[in-house]
Amino acid sequence: MTDPMTDPMTGAARSGDQPADDTACHILHVDMDAFYASVEIRERPDLAGKPVIVGSPSGRSVVLSASYEARRFGVRSAMPASRARRLCPQAVFIPPRHAVYSAVSRQVMAVFRSVTPLVEPLALDEAFLDVSGAERRLGSPAWIGAAIRRQVEAEQGMTCSVGVAPSKFVAKIASVHCKPDGLLVVPRDGVLGFLHPLPTSALWGVGERTGEILARLGLRTVGDIAHAPVATLQHNLGAAVGSHLAALAWGRDPRAVTPHAPDKSIGAEETFATDISDPDVVRRELLRLSERTARSLREAGCVARTVTVKLRLANFTTMTRSRTLAEPSDLARKIYATACALYAGSGLDRQARLRLVGVRATGLVPASAAATQLAFGDRPAGWREAEQAMDRIAERFGNGKVRPAELWRNM
Repeated sequence: MTDPMTDPMTGAARSGDQPADDTACHILHVDMDAFYASVEIRERPDLAGKPVIVGSPSGRSVVLSASYEARRFGVRSAMPASRARRLCPQAVFIPPRHAVYSAVSRQVMAVFRSVTPLVEPLALDEAFLDVSGAERRLGSPAWIGAAIRRQVEAEQGMTCSVGVAPSKFVAKIASVHCKPDGLLVVPRDGVLGFLHPLPTSALWGVGERTGEILARLGLRTVGDIAHAPVATLQHNLGAAVGSHLAALAWGRDPRAVTPHAPDKSIGAEETFATDISDPDVVRRELLRLSERTARSLREAGCVARTVTVKLRLANFTTMTRSRTLAEPSDLARKIYATACALYAGSGLDRQARLRLVGVRATGLVPASAAATQLAFGDRPAGWREAEQAMDRIAERFGNGKVRPAELWRNM
């Protein structure tokens, strides 16, 4: 890998800007720009400059990622695909390829870890970095952030945005404000000037309901919250939330970057285009979701002690059922068998109309620390090697190139 730290940085905020004072700004938040869509456009240059949406264009699916050309029409991640289609009828919809995105993510995270071991991934496309230990070797935080951007673009052909700040909270907001393809430094003495004009929704923990309560109190900006009595916030929002928002409004966020934070659970779910009552169709979807869950477990180097299925009826009633395995596993066949048993035990396999099903693995432990005992009839070089071979094929060629025979039915 080439050394990214050799070119001088011309601006700390955006190209052409004067460098900002990044003293004590040792936290970086690096966020890939429209990650899934950017991966697809990189592999299909004919899509460059076009509105691209990753997700299914029909039914009740949602937008997973949208290029900035699509965002100009109001398309956003997590938006119902049907609404995205109405807003941008000329958009190119592309089915997601999760294995490909995971492979690219590992390469991007490797760039981050070449700078510092203190990398805390938040998702496939973003992470916090603590570069305090790298400054003597590599330069100032802003210099390091600019170099990361250059290297990611050189190696992956995609852009990222970097927020540089004294804390995780402020760094994350900074990266949002310089998207796409930007770098923004918020110096320690400029934190309040940056935060206080922002709307209250910029604070972690302010959703729709909390925002409505704050608006009733006449609090519409972060500065309004900062100057409100803490007792008032606690009375209306609860002691914990009130104290939390008051601290953030003054830029106080003592959390450290925590590398390798273990996932609490791994899973996948799917909303059907139309409500499904055929148990065979539901079981095929459980198989598909079990395959995705098992692959994600292996990518994370984990095995799971517990399998949970999520079943949502047509009337939005949601049921979950869980079972602890005899031994932790990352095998799709074991996860699938357990999921099917849970589905049957729910009683919803008798023509109940379902709009969503999900499979989730919990009780995660490192695969290296889990004792693997082969069940009677299993061969040492059997199902695990077969599923690992499927992982390699999916990583190289995308999902769906090899799959269980059951999933080829009605294709």
